[in-house]
Amino acid sequence: GGNVVIEGVADLGALRQFRTKKKVRAKDGEMGGQNTRTGADGQDVVVLVPVGTVIYDLKKGVEYEITKVGERKIIAKGGNGGFGNYHYRSSRNTTPERANPGELGEKKKIRLELKLIADVGFIGLPNVGKSSLLNELTNASSKVANYQFTTLEPHLGVYYELVLADIPGIIEGASAGKGLGHKFLRHIERTKILFHFVASDSENPVKDYETIRAELKNFSPRLLKKPEWIIVSKSDEKTSEEVEEIIKKLKKKNPQVVKLSLLDEKSLEEVKNILNEIKKNK
Repeated sequence: GGNVVIEGVADLGALRQFRTKKKVRAKDGEMGGQNTRTGADGQDVVVLVPVGTVIYDLKKGVEYEITKVGERKIIAKGGNGGFGNYHYRSSRNTTPERANPGELGEKKKIRLELKLIADVGFIGLPNVGKSSLLNELTNASSKVANYQFTTLEPHLGVYYELVLADIPGIIEGASAGKGLGHKFLRHIERTKILFHFVASDSENPVKDYETIRAELKNFSPRLLKKPEWIIVSKSDEKTSEEVEEIIKKLKKKNPQVVKLSLLDEKSLEEVKNILNEIKKNK
């Protein structure tokens, strides 16, 4: 019988097929024929999943992760073919009435979970302009509105070869599970570089920055080691002097700071240049 095989692909929407498809079955092998002909093997069935998918075997409690495009994993082996009566033929018994039916293939219950893998993760408090930049750079169509928690699940977009992830806004207490915090912070673990958005129209941009950094540390200190750019967003909401003062204070925390206004083509180009440099070094 055929195997059930999982293969990694770049298509992030590949898991949608399982909204309706709950069972996957490979082809059975064929019966043997006359003149000692062996039956044809059953064809494998290949199931495509996005890179970053974790396969959980619900019975054995084990898991396996697909990390590369083209990577394959047999999750259920096909059965072994049997033997016809010719196999048991001997000089004493030329027409044995005996055969071996073979063995059944494996049956498994699995759960598939996508752990987001992105080159750049957009993080920050709610309503700091992450979705607006993602939409400007890609065709992700992330929901944008002037109120908190517009984004309730990560949105992905591709800027040339870079996968960008708009992580839902993190709030104080997220590391303790407040406001779906654990779910969002887990996705940040799988991003390579962070774009940390701080809104210039906030009452205290530096405190906002420190709040998010504290939540990252409380969830996993390793998150603080990720390369990070601070994006001072909505810079058109303040005077240039006020924005420069914010940048000056934030540079004491991290020297990699840029301002951004989607109304200012020059600042947008600066962000694109950073992304192009990341792409070059990928």
